[in-house]
Amino acid sequence: MAAKARVQKRLYYKIGEACKALGIQPYVLRYWETEFPALTPSKSRSGQRVYSQKELEIIRRIKELLYEEGYTIAGAKKKLEGELATGFLGEPDGEEPEEETAAEPSAPEAAPAAPPEPRTATPAPAPAAESGVDTDAAERVQRLLSGIEEALQEAREILTLLGPKSP
Repeated sequence: MAAKARVQKRLYYKIGEACKALGIQPYVLRYWETEFPALTPSKSRSGQRVYSQKELEIIRRIKELLYEEGYTIAGAKKKLEGELATGFLGEPDGEEPEEETAAEPSAPEAAPAAPPEPRTATPAPAPAAESGVDTDAAERVQRLLSGIEEALQEAREILTLLGPKSP
């Protein structure tokens, strides 16, 4: 019967046990504690960090965000804070968990970033008054574009003075 008692989930895990279970190094976990406010383990009487099951889930989610989904520390911090605020850790975007009811509205998800438009060789400047851009900045852009056009024209003139290309 003593073997059955050991099979039960434990309330707290030491840092070495947590790291072994999650496949990370202790120094990484200690660093994450400084970066993620949600990760604050308590300490045992002997001063060792001890992690609850909820903290292990948070660590597992941080690892997923950083290593599998490719988030930066700052991005993972924002995403984790949003997930903890809604109470649903690791829910895929756009899917609602089964436990959620109409009385508990979920936080609005950020729209995925649109892919950047391809750059053209000479972008057409937008009118400053219509786009709400600072007029001084728009004038500087215009001067820069006209300066580039002048430099290109001078380069073409120099090329014609040097003569035709030799094969």
